[in-house]
Amino acid sequence: MRKLFEVSVIVPVALVLSTWIVAACGSKERGYDVQTVPPVADMSLGPGDTFEVTIYEEKELSGKYQVADDGMINFPLVGAVKVAGKTPNVIARELQDALRDKQILRNPSVSLFVLEYASKRVSVVGAVQKPGNVSWIAGMSVVQAISISGGLTPLAAANDTIVTRQEGNQPKRYKVPVARIAEGRERDFLLMTGDIVFVPERIF
Repeated sequence: MRKLFEVSVIVPVALVLSTWIVAACGSKERGYDVQTVPPVADMSLGPGDTFEVTIYEEKELSGKYQVADDGMINFPLVGAVKVAGKTPNVIARELQDALRDKQILRNPSVSLFVLEYASKRVSVVGAVQKPGNVSWIAGMSVVQAISISGGLTPLAAANDTIVTRQEGNQPKRYKVPVARIAEGRERDFLLMTGDIVFVPERIF
């Protein structure tokens, strides 16, 4: 159980965060429909991202890679390959073409799986155990992001959670009923890189 002096400090912080988000967005919060709010995610890779390349029946060429600061990787027998700013499908196709063009393999079959998008972040703030930025992964939901952040605090107003998303030049705010989602009564809300998840505290 929290001590009284801890609550007196945390509540004003939550109120400041809430005020900041309202002022920054300048738009009324709204509910959401997962059918009408599809996340158009940026799947391109960036520096620090890690991925695994699998080449069918070629274990010695398969392996894990991390994108360097200059956006490159060093692929066996092929050399330096620029991958930053490209999607997994494009990278896999380019590696496949390079292996064929250099006559390393006659008919290579290349697949690529992203292990971590370290270059892409989601912010989780407010009444969570470990507020801050978390690495975004394809298909990440609000509930997953909160779980990665250590879960909710005892004072969290879970059903009043707000997701702020930049849509064009206008930030939009979506009210997400996290508690009802966790109970299976609502569908989860998928996140995009750059989203801000704010969990307010109950005000007694």
